Amino acid sequence: MVDEVQIFGVYFPAALVWAALAATLAYVIRPLIARMPLRHVNSHMGILDIAVFVTFWWGLSILADAHVLPREFPLR
Repeated sequence: MVDEVQIFGVYFPAALVWAALAATLAYVIRPLIARMPLRHVNSHMGILDIAVFVTFWWGLSILADAHVLPREFPLR
């Protein structure tokens, strides 16, 4: 069975919600990563962006499976 997250009465696939949240986090973190000296070591910033996104998505999925993240928004 596919997990679903309820957002204001509309059900969304959980993977879509966690991916959107991971993409938002990766977008927010990107300027911080660009300022680090790691940027000079890794000349392919796009690959680093994808790695950060996948890491966030994986972490959010692990937290969701452990029932740490809520499955219903807004919270009651």
